[in-house]
Amino acid sequence: MRLLVTGGLGFIGSNFIRYMLNKYDYEIINFDKVTYCADINNLREFENDNRYHLVIGDLCRKKDIIKILSIYEPTHIVHLAAESHVSNSIEDSEIFIESNVVGTYNLLELSKGYDIERIIVTDSDEVYGPVDGYVKEDALLNPTSPYSASKASASLISHSYYHMFKLPVINVRPSNNYGPYQYPEKVVPIFITNALRELRLPIQGDGSHRRNWLYVEDTCSAIDLLLHKGKNGEIYNIGSKFECSIKDLAVIILGRLNLPRSFITFSEERLSDDYRYGIDTTKIENLGWKEEYYFAKGIGETIEWYRNNVNWWESKVMQYASNFKYYNAENQGEKTNS
Repeated sequence: MRLLVTGGLGFIGSNFIRYMLNKYDYEIINFDKVTYCADINNLREFENDNRYHLVIGDLCRKKDIIKILSIYEPTHIVHLAAESHVSNSIEDSEIFIESNVVGTYNLLELSKGYDIERIIVTDSDEVYGPVDGYVKEDALLNPTSPYSASKASASLISHSYYHMFKLPVINVRPSNNYGPYQYPEKVVPIFITNALRELRLPIQGDGSHRRNWLYVEDTCSAIDLLLHKGKNGEIYNIGSKFECSIKDLAVIILGRLNLPRSFITFSEERLSDDYRYGIDTTKIENLGWKEEYYFAKGIGETIEWYRNNVNWWESKVMQYASNFKYYNAENQGEKTNS
């Protein structure tokens, strides 16, 4: 297998490439734009591995895609590159449309001219919008933010390319991922890195919004399974059995680090903050996938990774805090008096 992975220097991408190189003797081409949340050091251990190739490029430039497809002739593609932070999409949605919609379209359109056996396109559980129960893959899409709308658009485009052009596309819709190498703009690394420095944990709104928390390696194993056993033209939800509110998440992390709940601070609720997402994962479980990292294990390993890799996240935290007003407004970079 010659596997092209887009966005392979990001959070899920770098974890997925590491997972695949450690499991298989496949050739992997990492195509990445190296935006603010990507880090070339995420896969530094493979820079001398002849199975791994890093190519810097932009999915919004067709010539970059043509070049990588013609030179490497991948047999499989896993499309992970995306702008993914909801708050950023509220501040500036244009880059989300460019990266997530136009970038996906370019990749699919240009892939038509090559002999590719399978293309995995990653969506998000947020494309379904807020739900009370657990939705299956055939549920109507109801995105409520520029981010989720861009992912829903890319999903519909890719699904149409299967039906119209018989492009071998599979869509996957994972729930909230967490784990090592996650850029500290997302809630889990924000909470962990703040708690490690005994700073306040900022929560927008009252913290009652609920999410499903999926450890990144379980996402990697699901995509691996679909590369080998998935059915073209299908959509697969990927989620865990663990769900909790943002406030409860903060309490769990504080408890792991022996810090009191008084470290939690609240601010104004974010625009378009869906109360809850819930997905039914029966379809992929029937293929043989199961969650291996239950939350107690996954969050423990994640905390330890951030504890042991301060050099990786320290400068990123400062960069994010200076650029994102919500993070800085309530936290102010100060320790609590508790």
